[in-house]
Amino acid sequence: MRKLFIYGSLRHLPLLEIVLGREASQIELSPAVLPGYRVSAAAEGPFPTIAAENGAQAGGLLIRGLSDADIARLDFYEGAFDYDLVPLTLADGQGAEVYLPQPGRWQADGPWSLAQWEADWAALSCHAAREVMGYMGRKPRAEVDAMFPMIRRRAHQRVLAAQGQHDPETLSGKIEIARRERVYANFFALDEFKLRHETFAGGMSEPMERAVFVSADAALVLPYDPIRDRVLLVEQMRMGPLARGDNTCWQLEPIAGHIDVGESAEQAARREAHEEAGIALGRLEPVSNVYASPGNATEFFHIFVGLADLPDAVTGTGGLASEHEDIRSHLMSFDDLMALADAQALANAPLVASAYWLARHRERLRSEVAEATPEAT
Repeated sequence: MRKLFIYGSLRHLPLLEIVLGREASQIELSPAVLPGYRVSAAAEGPFPTIAAENGAQAGGLLIRGLSDADIARLDFYEGAFDYDLVPLTLADGQGAEVYLPQPGRWQADGPWSLAQWEADWAALSCHAAREVMGYMGRKPRAEVDAMFPMIRRRAHQRVLAAQGQHDPETLSGKIEIARRERVYANFFALDEFKLRHETFAGGMSEPMERAVFVSADAALVLPYDPIRDRVLLVEQMRMGPLARGDNTCWQLEPIAGHIDVGESAEQAARREAHEEAGIALGRLEPVSNVYASPGNATEFFHIFVGLADLPDAVTGTGGLASEHEDIRSHLMSFDDLMALADAQALANAPLVASAYWLARHRERLRSEVAEATPEAT
């Protein structure tokens, strides 16, 4: 049996249970100290790193009685962070294995606090760990490593979902999930379910099978210039129309993008406006927080109208080459936007929702800006 010294996020017992696949009550743990090493926050992400340092010491926990199968699970999890097992000697003279980062892999960035990490990142990390460990025996570690940014985004979506407050008048019923299986995962994922749920008549439904497209939350923003009374739209090729067989695969849309881990919806909207259209947004007006297609997808939209300065020269092309984005921006008067919406010539649901929200609130926005900047009138 093997011994492991842990100094970082694995000291959060729910996470350790997920990685080892068993309850903490079945794991032999005791406090321990590793001399000659310092634990620090990693500059590259919300996790700790460790490095040798004379006179320093790292506090942590010693896990005894680990099997080779346990170590294999730990290796699979830690592989995404480029940590390798190294035998070292603890302060009390015991030998133990320790996960150390590969040289130069992570840069230390000040002290790291387990309590602060638990408050900020534990829930997300546990969701991500469940997905990572679900691939053990099914996908090679290198493939899981490549997917890890999207795994963390999907985990972030679950954290955001737990904060949701909507549909207060609906049934809060019982749902029994007999099976949930991830049948595809890469940039997006597809889960198959077998379940039954409480019915309005009482009792439970018959077992049913369903499939769900798993994505990440997205921020969408329609830039609006209340002085010039016009909006900025972006255009790009979209896979949905292509796969459906639509003759029009390039769509007019609001600016949009996934919310990065640790980012708010408002921050994502501002970042995407800069990346896709090269513009800076002023005040953000919330439009709605909605599921894109609740019958078959987790995708959730945080939609805004963003006040902006939109002169004639603002249009052009943009997007991140690293994400294969090829985006063209368009300026359009409010009247022309509404003419397209009323003619049902816009095929993008968030754009239509934003257009009609703007129609309802346009006079207020223009009046507020006119009062704040009378010279503009």
